[in-house]
Formats: sequence, structure tokens, C-alpha cells
Amino acid sequence: MHEVLRFSLWRVLARRHPSAFLLAAQLLSLLLYPLMDQTSEGRMLFGGVAVVVVPLAVWTVSRGPAINILAWMLAVPSLLLTVWVCWFDDMRLLPLAASLEALLYFYAAGGLILYMMRDTRVSADELFAAGATFTLIAWGFAYAFFVCQSWYPGSFTGFEPERERTWLELLFFSISNLSATGLGDVLPVSAPARVLTMLEQIAGVGYIATVVSRLIGLTIIQQQQK
Repeated sequence: MHEVLRFSLWRVLARRHPSAFLLAAQLLSLLLYPLMDQTSEGRMLFGGVAVVVVPLAVWTVSRGPAINILAWMLAVPSLLLTVWVCWFDDMRLLPLAASLEALLYFYAAGGLILYMMRDTRVSADELFAAGATFTLIAWGFAYAFFVCQSWYPGSFTGFEPERERTWLELLFFSISNLSATGLGDVLPVSAPARVLTMLEQIAGVGYIATVVSRLIGLTIIQQQQK
């Protein structure tokens, strides 16, 4: 009986706060990324995280049949390619898988932004969506940086400049760049890498200026009306 009630509670929470589940999955995956080194075991773990996070992203933005179909058209190939790369250690397809995942994360972020902007009332899930959207944008650009580095070797430099940047370094650079903290141990040096960096800076400023400030303003208005 207790198990049934617990399952029902989780199902209600999932329906009311899907963005919270996505945000929690993103943050938990962040704790696992240090274990994802260049070994095959690390890449298998990375594939396992993708199997969890990518369907969550699709589920969160599933607001209608057309949106759902487009999301799965990005999610299914990216998942299959990621599993293929991890299982067969075929690194040639990794940039293609990363490209699809970048598009999926940007698509999910756009869906959450539309979700937060659709009305003038702020729900608890919309506040979770604000955090989830930030992580989706950061992850999307990290994948874009990875693809850029694959297509244009030497696009990023930093400590040990003779080697390519790892996934965790590119994610660290993406979050630092998007949040405007300006930590400079990873630097873009090629023209495509610098363009992507500037686009992320613009996206970060625009996200804070429009979405986050709007949510804060509407929350204050709701509190005053009460």
C-alpha cells in the first residue's frame, strides 16, 4: 500500500513539475562527468547519462504532437549514435552524435522558454524551468564547442595547449561563458570557436534580460496581489 502511494506521489510530482526532474537530472549528471574520462568505461557512462537526460528533455517540451515528433526525431538518432560510439568505440561518429544532441538541447531550451512566456502567472514548475533552461543552453553550447573542436582542431587552448580540450573542460567553459563569470583557463582561438563563444554570450545576456527578469517581475506582482 505504501509503495502504491509513493508511486502515485512521484507520478503527481512528475506531471506537475517535469522541469524539476530535468533540472535534477542535469545536476546529477554534472556530478558524474568527472568519471567520464577518455576510457571506454567513461564513454559508456556518458552514454548512460544521455539515455536518461535526452528522453527527459523530450518529455519536458512535449506540449503537442508536432513538437513531440520533432523532438524525438532529434532524440532517437542522437541516442542511437551515442550508444553506437560507446559500445563499438567508434569515435568517427561522435561529432555527428554531438551535433544532434546540441540541436536537441537548444530545441528543448526553446520549448521551455516558450512555456515560461506563455502566460502572466508564474508556477513553481516555471521557476524550475528557468534553471533547467540555463543548463540546457550551457550543455547545448558545450556540444557545439565539442563539434567545433572536432571539425577545427586547435580551436580551444588552455593548460597543456598541445592537447584537445576534454568534454568536461568544454562544459566548464560553456557554463563560465554563459554565466559571465569569465574564468579564462579555456580560451577560444579559432574564428568559429570565437563566433560560437560570442553567440553564447549574447544568449546568456538575452536570457537573463528577458526570461529571468520577467519571471522575477511577475513573481513580485503575484506576491503583492496576495
